[in-house]
Amino acid sequence: MGQSLTDIAQSLKDTEKKVQLIYAFNGAGKTRLSREFKELIAPKEPDNEEESGIKMLYYNAFTEDLFYWDNDLDADSERKLKIQPNNFTKWVLQVEGQGPNIINNFQHYTSDKLTPYFNERYKYKGADDIDIVVDAYSEVTFSIEGGNEESVDNVKISKGEESCFIWNVFYSLLEQIVEVLNNPEPEERATNQFDDLEYVFIDDPVSSLDDTHLIELAVNIAELIKSSQFNWSDKSGLKFIITTHNPLFYNVLFNEFNNADSSLGFKVKHSIKRRLEKLNDGTFSLVDQPNDSPFSYHLLLLSELEKAIQSGGIQKYHYNFLRNILEKTSTFLGYNKWRDLLPQESREAYYNRIINLSSHGKFSGEEVSVIEDNDKRVLAFLVREIGTMYRFKLLSNESN
Repeated sequence: MGQSLTDIAQSLKDTEKKVQLIYAFNGAGKTRLSREFKELIAPKEPDNEEESGIKMLYYNAFTEDLFYWDNDLDADSERKLKIQPNNFTKWVLQVEGQGPNIINNFQHYTSDKLTPYFNERYKYKGADDIDIVVDAYSEVTFSIEGGNEESVDNVKISKGEESCFIWNVFYSLLEQIVEVLNNPEPEERATNQFDDLEYVFIDDPVSSLDDTHLIELAVNIAELIKSSQFNWSDKSGLKFIITTHNPLFYNVLFNEFNNADSSLGFKVKHSIKRRLEKLNDGTFSLVDQPNDSPFSYHLLLLSELEKAIQSGGIQKYHYNFLRNILEKTSTFLGYNKWRDLLPQESREAYYNRIINLSSHGKFSGEEVSVIEDNDKRVLAFLVREIGTMYRFKLLSNESN
């Protein structure tokens, strides 16, 4: 029976685990779930804008809204990324001085020639000749350093690079928080503004990284989480919830949390792996994943196709699922082209149909229109044929 996202958020709160790792397709409600969870743990009080005593820290699409571009439309020369300051960005940048660390991490994941520069405090004359003061570390400019002491200043970086930069600001903050809270004596901590912090909710940190850096990022997150002190006798310490639509990121974290670390007191039972599903009626389901086997993305796609076929709810994005399965399978089996996996009879016709119907939208949330009955029959036929030819374990086989 399906649940609302509020119900799912409550089940996350009721779970007494240090780590909850959740996979969900794009459009399944991950970001909305993080907002529901925040409202449950720390509802905003209109009369209290202070951020002391915070119970939850989260990274999601709304986190990126704290950063916005001034494109200098008049002169088109001094483009800068502005930071909407709050107590946390001020603390990690100004008090803890994490600017250099953020820059180094950003360059590690992007390019050592792409250099961010945080501003120093300055003032300028505004309207009516009023002095306007700009705080230090509230603006970032980017330059591309050349090999012959040449550089291109004030460049606007790509959206993926921007997301990477924002994540590194958050990650530096999280590193400092873990270090602070690992001190068991509150009176000896560098700050007490995180003493009440209970949850860290991370939703798809950086999806634009290449596989090597994405694996490294997942390993670093897992190591940081394991190093965070947690007292199981009174359940005190940070709890982490991580949601992602990236199967590689999920699998690396899955394996990392399946490895106990006695030096840090981390055990496999301290984590739980789950899958968030959006049901046809608009409700949601949170399904536990077994600890004894890694997540098989292609099998999940096949199961989603099977459910769509059985329910008659086939939509265009399901052809994206089929194409994704074929691409991954052809790579694994060593085929140069995924079309070679299609049934020999009418292979070119099947290939063209998949290309046409899988080019409209990448994610289920972007493409909801149904397709013609004949295309539904073709999809059902191809799923059965591919399952038989390459011996995938489909849901229909499990029920027989």
